[in-house]
Amino acid sequence: MTGFISILKARGLFQDCSDEDGLSKLPAGTPFYVGFDPTAPSLQLGNLVPLIVTVHLAKAGMQPIILFGGATGAIGDPSGKNAERQLLPREVIDDNIRRHQATVEAILGRLSLKAQFVNNYDWTKELSVLDFLRETGKHFTVNYMIAKEVVKTRLQGEGISYTEFSYMLLQAYDFLRLYQDRGCRVQIGGSDQWGNITAGLELIRKKIQGEAFAFSIPLITDSEGKKFGKTAAGAVWLDPAMTSPYRFHQFWMNVPDADVIKYLRIFSFYSDSEVAELQNAMTASPEKREAQRALADSVCTLVHGPDATRDAKRCAEVLFGGSLSGLSPQQLEEIFQESPSSSISATKLQQLSYVDLLLASGLVKSKGDARRLIQSGGAYLNNERVSKLELQMSEAVGGSQEIIILRSGKKNYHLVRISGD
Repeated sequence: MTGFISILKARGLFQDCSDEDGLSKLPAGTPFYVGFDPTAPSLQLGNLVPLIVTVHLAKAGMQPIILFGGATGAIGDPSGKNAERQLLPREVIDDNIRRHQATVEAILGRLSLKAQFVNNYDWTKELSVLDFLRETGKHFTVNYMIAKEVVKTRLQGEGISYTEFSYMLLQAYDFLRLYQDRGCRVQIGGSDQWGNITAGLELIRKKIQGEAFAFSIPLITDSEGKKFGKTAAGAVWLDPAMTSPYRFHQFWMNVPDADVIKYLRIFSFYSDSEVAELQNAMTASPEKREAQRALADSVCTLVHGPDATRDAKRCAEVLFGGSLSGLSPQQLEEIFQESPSSSISATKLQQLSYVDLLLASGLVKSKGDARRLIQSGGAYLNNERVSKLELQMSEAVGGSQEIIILRSGKKNYHLVRISGD
């Protein structure tokens, strides 16, 4: 099974490896695992990278095991953190796992792939402290543990609690259990996890003289060297309740030209020839953003499905004059999140003319300006051009509408929320 290594390298998804030659010789059907800690209600964009690698390995004939850290997530991984994580209640952890699993199942299901799902709390909750220290802790020296980069970094800063210091041993124990119980021979994870991953290899070798393998995935950065997956508003989440499909699609549409080809190789399953075609199209006509559109459509469909991608694209068209018909108030709020807005009661609205509403919105400075805007063809209500100078809102807006959109010219929007009396 040598093919998957060359594919991952070509796509920028392969960094450290414990034994590349041994890894390439594993038979088809070999189980591998990747773990996710349920520290938030949703997986985020960074978690999509190991899921993409999981898809490549599954397509190559390996069997995926998705581990959720009901135990490890309860104490907190020190990797990538300068301070202790907040400890979560058990019920929050369990709910996060339920939501994470639904997300992963949906992503794999869209590619007709399946995985085994496990929770490390199942084999940790009955494990006594004495047994764990005797059976696992004795195989690691403190010198070995503090030499790991993640621990070394924390010791040079605010320090590390014994709780988070023990995280490495718990992750090593996970690998041992999956090796013994499910024949799992391989662990994958982010490069920041490499110290924890190799601890698992060490435990398997020392305790049962077993041979296991591992490789890491590089930290994804943009062309400026910044960690990928963050926006000014915070993390980009995979759960549509936390980052809507429209916002998710827009995130990818806004990827700079300098990064888009790299991200097409990492986050999509386009072939090398298809990526080359998109690169040529971008070079010839960068203003068309064909590469960004292909990337946004591909990743949004993978995470949210084709219907959500279609709706996301339709929402984007609204900003260029597309119809608002059929869009929900929530979608309109998303689309015009950055536009000025105001609220008005339904009764008050019925008493106003369109000219009055334009003036109240601030899109025009006077009623004279409003009339001139209408006469010039630059006034819109719900993206429909208004031509009637004395249009009354009572005849223009139905009683069931919750939001209306005013527009002046091509790009000046104002969202009006209609409240009950």
